[in-house]
Amino acid sequence: MEKKKKILLVEDDESMGFLLKDSLENYDFEVTHFTNGKTALAEFSISNFDLCLLDVMMPNMDGFSLATEIRNLNIDVPIVFLTAKSMKEDRIKGFKIGADDYVTKPFSVEELMLRIHAILKRGNVITPDNKIISFSFYELDVSNLILKTPSKSIELSQKETDVLAFIATNKNRLIKRDAILNSVWKDNSYFVSRSLDVFLSKLRKHFKEDESIKIKNVHGLGYKFIVKETF
Repeated sequence: MEKKKKILLVEDDESMGFLLKDSLENYDFEVTHFTNGKTALAEFSISNFDLCLLDVMMPNMDGFSLATEIRNLNIDVPIVFLTAKSMKEDRIKGFKIGADDYVTKPFSVEELMLRIHAILKRGNVITPDNKIISFSFYELDVSNLILKTPSKSIELSQKETDVLAFIATNKNRLIKRDAILNSVWKDNSYFVSRSLDVFLSKLRKHFKEDESIKIKNVHGLGYKFIVKETF
């Protein structure tokens, strides 16, 4: 039997939270519901979740602040915001933090389920069985430290491979600087941070002739590995 996907639901309206939890469980999700961001963050720090469903307007710690803290702990977990606001500025703020989707209240449960299922199908996480990472016309052979381009194969160092593997599996998403440092170096000190700049500079050179690939600095936040797929 397939293991149930775990959802962290943070909604301060208890009635809405109860209805959402019940609906999600009817769709065979395992749901943990909290009514404030602080207790939800404490639980997230010690538990594993497959997706976070966060209300934006909450007392003590709003959804944006909670999402920022979650992103500092985990760059991969999908985040969906629930909000009564439809302002463009709020949507942009949410996506800059690293949200995967944004659902405006009122919404149908069926629509929410379709969005959640679509998000959970995404991703390309590195596992022992996933040693080849493909993007655009490239293949990264993680085991053999080789980047295969349309015209040649490039030998990479272990750290170059580790950094490229991390950003390639998070392509077209905001990637926090600390997330790369903690994943690759297990350290986010100043000097290690400078090393990351060096490795990103090296990787940029491998793609300098290809306009469909870009490692973009997002000032004050991190990076985006932008891949314009060609079909």
